[in-house]
Order: sequence, then C-alpha cells, then structure tokens
Amino acid sequence: MAKEDFRCIECNEKATELHRDYSNGILKITICEFCHKPVDKYIEYDPVIILIDALLCKTQAFRHILFNTHLNVQWKLCVLCLLCEAYLRWSRLQGSGRSSDPADFIRYTREWEFYGMFGTAALAELAAFCGGVLGFLWAALGVLRRRRPLELRPLELRLLLRALLLSCYGKVLLIPAVIWEHDFSPLCVALIEVFVLTSNSQAIRVILNSSRRLSLAAVALGLLSESCVARFCRTFS
Repeated sequence: MAKEDFRCIECNEKATELHRDYSNGILKITICEFCHKPVDKYIEYDPVIILIDALLCKTQAFRHILFNTHLNVQWKLCVLCLLCEAYLRWSRLQGSGRSSDPADFIRYTREWEFYGMFGTAALAELAAFCGGVLGFLWAALGVLRRRRPLELRPLELRLLLRALLLSCYGKVLLIPAVIWEHDFSPLCVALIEVFVLTSNSQAIRVILNSSRRLSLAAVALGLLSESCVARFCRTFS
C-alpha cells in the first residue's frame, strides 16, 4: 500500500505513515497533523475489538479496514456470502416441500443442482446490486460536482467495489439463523439484510466522504436493481 493511501480514522485526512519504528523495536503511533489525534489507534487493538467496532458500523473501524490495512479477502468473502445466500434459499425450498415419501431420495440427491441454480441467481443479483450502486454514484457525483464544489473524493470504482463486497460480511450470519430453525428465523433474516444494507451505506460514506443521504440513495437504487433481477430470474426459472 502506498503511503499516500493512508487515512486518519478520525478526520479522514491523508497521512504518510501510521507509526514510526525507532531503534530497539520501539514503535510510536503517528499523530495526525490536522486533528492532533492518533492517525490509526486500531493498529494496537486486537482484531476481535476491531471486528466488534465494525459490527457497530463505526466510521473509524471502517476507515481502518478500507484504507489502512492490506485486507484483500473481498472475493473469498463474496463467494462465502453467495454460498450462505444459496443455502438459505435451498433450505426454504426444502422446508416447503418436505415429505416422508421414499421417492424423495431422488430429489435430495439433486441438491447440488439447487445450489448451482440459486448460486447463479445470487451472483446475478449481487452483480445487479453493485452495478446499480456504482452507476448511481457515477451519475450523481458528476451532477453534484458540476453544480457546486463538494468535498467528495474521486469515484474509484475498484476501491468502492472492494468496500461493497467487504461490507457484505453480515450475510455470513444467515447460516446460523437458518440452522437453528427458530420461530423468529424470518425476523432474524430480515434484520440481517437490514444490517448488511447499513454496512454497505457506511462503506460508501467512508470511501467517498459523502453524506448519509447520498449513500442511502445509492443503496436503495442498488436494492431496486437487485429486486428487479431477482423477479426476472424467478419468472424465467
């Protein structure tokens, strides 16, 4: 990671370094020149604490993860989230069609076909969501910059896509929500979806240094695109 890519997690200003390494293994956290606070206090924190702050959607934790770390697991996380989504849909299908007929054994032996079908649908929906968000932001930022100068960072599609994929980590919670088969499972799934959308919105705010209204509008349009693709897949499946 280049030095100019570092950000202060408090004021979002650029920083040349996160810490300075002195002799004898002594490290000193760099102080931000603008807010006079540590550039990134999380470099001393345990990963569990960072994860908890990320679950709480703290802006500082998101800045630490997106700007000041070499965390490049977004594609692995994307595959895991798609598997979780596929398992949720498959379990719903199995739950709605359970039977004690021995002939159902043939249907269960084809479960991988169901995983492939739902995995393809989930992948298409994820692509539609990310495409809707990126397309809206590209158009909206172009209009806003022509009307008045705003302190918005340039739209870096690769960085924003990475942020969107990483902020979908909440979908991993779909697995325990389905496995436990509690009466409140539908409510848990709905809350998880709201949490994922909130994380997406927070990631957009951190990357662009934008208002909450712009990030929520982008997520809403992405969700609309995803819903249209989902309906299209159900219609022609």
